Amino acid sequence: MRLIPCICCGAEMTLDVAIAHERSRAAVMAAFKLPNRLGDALISYIALFRPLKRQLSHDRLASLLEELLPMIQAAQIERNGRTWPAPIEYWRAAIEAMMVKRDTGRLQRPLKSHGYLLEVIAGIASGAEAQAETKREQERAYAYSTERTGNAPGPLGHYLQIGGVSAPMPPETRAMINKILGRRNGDA
Repeated sequence: MRLIPCICCGAEMTLDVAIAHERSRAAVMAAFKLPNRLGDALISYIALFRPLKRQLSHDRLASLLEELLPMIQAAQIERNGRTWPAPIEYWRAAIEAMMVKRDTGRLQRPLKSHGYLLEVIAGIASGAEAQAETKREQERAYAYSTERTGNAPGPLGHYLQIGGVSAPMPPETRAMINKILGRRNGDA
């Protein structure tokens, strides 16, 4: 029978062996449940766990996939006591960032856990959250200024214009200005 290599771990086996071993079957079943759009990226990511001088065991492969699957399906992760959104795009971007680090020699291998991946995803989610918050604040500030002042800028505009008409100067302010300028009460 022809041997087939495991894409992630590199081990060679026959197809019947691949699905006869319980943990190998679990790995294959977990892989089938993963979204297609994430497949190639996950193969590269799982390879980061392969020991430098050995193959990645089927038990370890199955465990890694089974740990990721619920988070990917839920489209969210738990990190540092907080739940972060994690759509497929965040997973792909995080794995791509890790591949860049791998290619530049700034990623220590083999990986021991998913911790770094989850940290990168949380960072992406945090950045997206900050952008959304900034946008909401800008929209709220703009709505506040235009709601209260017509089209005058900022909250101060409310005191300068009311309903598009300049507000009259309070008499005590007019008297103070006249006093400073040396004018009498009736002079303008």
